[in-house]
Amino acid sequence: MRNNYLSFLLLGLTAFFIASFFVIFFAASTANEGKEENTTEEPAENEDNNSDSDDDEKEPDNGEDGNNGEESNNGDDGNNEEESDNDDDGNNGEESNNDNDGNNGEESNNGDDGNNEEEEGNNEESEQQLYWGIDSASYTTEDLYACVVDNFGDPEVWGRYLGDREDISAGLDTDEVAYLHENGIPILVIYNHVNDARGYDHGVEHGESAIAMAEELGVPEGVAIFVDIEPNYPVDAAFMEGWYEALEASAYYPAVYGVFDEGSELDESYKAMAEEIQEKMIVWTAFPQEEITTKDNAPEFNPQGPDTSLLYGWQYAIDAETCNIDTNLFTNEMMDYLWQE
Repeated sequence: MRNNYLSFLLLGLTAFFIASFFVIFFAASTANEGKEENTTEEPAENEDNNSDSDDDEKEPDNGEDGNNGEESNNGDDGNNEEESDNDDDGNNGEESNNDNDGNNGEESNNGDDGNNEEEEGNNEESEQQLYWGIDSASYTTEDLYACVVDNFGDPEVWGRYLGDREDISAGLDTDEVAYLHENGIPILVIYNHVNDARGYDHGVEHGESAIAMAEELGVPEGVAIFVDIEPNYPVDAAFMEGWYEALEASAYYPAVYGVFDEGSELDESYKAMAEEIQEKMIVWTAFPQEEITTKDNAPEFNPQGPDTSLLYGWQYAIDAETCNIDTNLFTNEMMDYLWQE
């Protein structure tokens, strides 16, 4: 009986262990399958998540990177670069080039050219060389020459007359010419045989007379001959035009001496001539009048005469008491029209 009991007990325990084994085995299998399903589902979810993240990442590429990126590239890089290129290079470049190079360049050039031109003009005026000289109705002797040098200074120009005019002036001759040239003094040639300076034919007649006298004396070509028109002589434009054309057709240059005060008959007649003649006539004016001085004390060069003329000489004072001379200042241009040795 006891043996049967033990047998049933062992059999029951065995059955229990077997049943427990199957239960445990089944539970373990079920658990493993669940884990495998979870592991297989998680990658799917991860794939979904990845796909979502990819979509999300793609959307920023298309949206933010695409749009924003393209906008930033096209807009910022394109526009900004274009703006920077156009604005900076275009505007700033053009402004810098046009404004700086253009305006500043032009301003500097115009400004400098303008200032330089004024400076050059001032320099030319300051560099203008003036020559002190005399003119005289008297024949040049050693005594007269010494009187001038001792009392006034060494003259650089000496004005003398063609032909004798009774009680007015002694005519220049070859001995006097030689004496002046030996002393290194060029001669200003004057024609003073006019009483009435009116009429074209009258001007031509006096012009031809002056030419003949100059040729007889041996005055070389290229020298100016000054017709002396005194303030009390009647004068008109036609006379000076006749004088000009007669001298212009010769080997000599036409020139005129007189008191060219503003509004005088001589001044108005000169301005009434053809403009071309006004611009080519050499003028030696006796206005304004100042006091006789020495060479070293000569006044500033301040002649008055026609603006349209070649105003190269100024007789600034007349009738010196010590010597029978008048005192003058001449520009360097006048020196080209004098009778040099």
